[in-house]
Formats: sequence, structure tokens, C-alpha cells
Amino acid sequence: MNKNDKRQIAIFQQQEINGYYIYKYLANKDKNEDNKAVLNKIASDEKHHYEVYKRYTGIDTKPQKFRIFLYKLAASILGPTFAIKLLEKNEVEAQNAYATINNVPEIKKIIADEEEHEIKLIEMLEEERLNYMGSIVLGLNDALVELTGALAGLTLALRDPELIALTGSITGVAAAFSMAASEYLSTKSEGSEKGALKASLYTGVAYIFTVIVLILPFLLLTNVFLSLGLTVLGAVLIIAAFNYYYSVVKDEKFSRRFTEMVLLSFGVALFSFGIGFVLRKSFGVEV
Repeated sequence: MNKNDKRQIAIFQQQEINGYYIYKYLANKDKNEDNKAVLNKIASDEKHHYEVYKRYTGIDTKPQKFRIFLYKLAASILGPTFAIKLLEKNEVEAQNAYATINNVPEIKKIIADEEEHEIKLIEMLEEERLNYMGSIVLGLNDALVELTGALAGLTLALRDPELIALTGSITGVAAAFSMAASEYLSTKSEGSEKGALKASLYTGVAYIFTVIVLILPFLLLTNVFLSLGLTVLGAVLIIAAFNYYYSVVKDEKFSRRFTEMVLLSFGVALFSFGIGFVLRKSFGVEV
């Protein structure tokens, strides 16, 4: 075995021992017994793969505690689905390199195990927040489009950060309750399996969270145009973070959804900014 193959196998060995500890953690945290059994089986397979690689490298690889901690943190904050999908995504990318190793007879079995993991995980994953993803998208998207546009128009029309923040907050909170109520009635009328109350809560919370992020610069700064710039930046970060999460858990492309939401949100914001300019000039408003 040449040095390059041995180095590559050592990388695989490291991934497997990390995966073992991550899956064991997720299995212990999952209250669903079926999920727990599958996760424990996958953890056992990861440990077996580690032992196979160890015979070829001759080294006892230690788990990367900080990397494992990051996956545990991701699972706690963003849900186990996100952590598992991200872990499997990295393992799938590693599978392309498996084919370059010809000196490990068990390699085909390991690849088959990894493919089996992905199939089982897709069948297994059940997480409440994923069932309400549409409600979260509704709250985030509506708040981003409506409030970013409103704040852009108010910035040019009013020029007063406190007044902009007050007006934006009233608009945002009222719209959040309105959207939550609409989602409740919509979900209930559709006879969906989703709980209408939970759907409305996800929509309302997503909306309120977005309102806070977008309004905050006007509460902290006196320069309204700098505040608007930070509001736009905040909106971009929300869109990027949410769409990255969505692309991982739903196996969709990040760039397409991100571009679509950015163009929609800031197209409305630019239009509203222009409306604010026209109205300010037309009515001679000076604040």
C-alpha cells in the first residue's frame, strides 16, 4: 500500500469514528424507538468501518471532540434532521474518493453500508418542524418582502430613526398577528394533518423574529441610511441562513432558492424606496 492510499484511509478512519459518536449521541437523544434502533445500527456500522480501516493504517484514531461538539450543537439548535443530513452529505462526498482505494477488499461492503444508511435515514426522519416548513417559509418570506420594503419607503419619507422604528414595529407586529391568523384559518379549512394552531405559531414566530432583526438597526443607530443598509444586510443573512438549512434538510440546491428570495425581497424594497421618494416630494414631507 502506497503512502497516499494509507493517508486517504486514515481520513476515512477519522470520519467513521466521528460518525460513530455523533450517531450514538443522536440515538440516545431520540425518543422514537424505531429511530433509536436505526441510529444505533448505523453507529455500530460506523464503528465496524473504523476497525476495518484501523487494520490497514495501524493507528488508533481519536475522535475529534470539537467537530463532534459542533454536530451535537447543530442537532440541538437546528434539529437532528439537519445534523444527520449534513453528516451524510459529507460521507456521500467521501464515497467518490473510496473508488480510488484499490487495496482494501472490504471497500465495496463499506460503500454499500453507506448507501443503506442514506436510504434508512430518509425513511426514518420524522421531525415536527419539518412538517411546518411551509408555515415558517410563509412567515419569513412575507416579513422580509413586506417589512424590508416598508422600512425602505419609511427611511426616505420620514428620515427619523425612532419614528421609522416605531412605525415599522407597529406594522410588523400587526402583520405578524394577521399572518398567523390567516395561516390558522387556511390550515384548518384545508383539513390538513398539521395542527392549525401550531402552523399559525410557526408563521407568527418566524414573522416576529424577522421583524426584530430588521427593526433593530433603527433602534441602535441615528443614521437612517446606515440603519437601512444594516437592515438589508440582516435580511440577506436571514435568507442565506434559512435557505442553507432548507437546502440541507430537503436536499435542494441552495443557490436557486437563495437568489429567488433575494430578488423578490429587494425588488419590493427598491420599489418601496422609490414610492417613498415620490410621496415625499409630492406632499413636501420633511421630518
